[in-house]
Amino acid sequence: MQRGEASELFAIEREDGLSAILGNLAQSVFGEAAYPSIESKAAHLLYFILKNHPFADGNKRSGAFLFVDFLHRNGRLFNQHNQPIINDTGLAALTLLVAESDPKQKDVLIKLIMHMLQAA
Repeated sequence: MQRGEASELFAIEREDGLSAILGNLAQSVFGEAAYPSIESKAAHLLYFILKNHPFADGNKRSGAFLFVDFLHRNGRLFNQHNQPIINDTGLAALTLLVAESDPKQKDVLIKLIMHMLQAA
């Protein structure tokens, strides 16, 4: 394997890890959506993938990709000026921030991501 290449384990799902995360995004509590907004769903998707490690390898890369893909599929990847709401450097920094964070800081990180998405 050369530098920059993914391992043979890259993005191989552990059991039903990704399915469980995606199912969590659709949960409801007392008849109300647990994550009611696109921003909330996107923030939790990134957080859950980075913290729950649903893949044998490549959780940060896969999490960043799925975060961007989710925003794209929901029409939120670009702002009203047709500019991406996050650039490559910002995505890498955000991904590493979440991945290296203390789980006790989950609520703060979710609010940070949601604010970033809403402000864009």
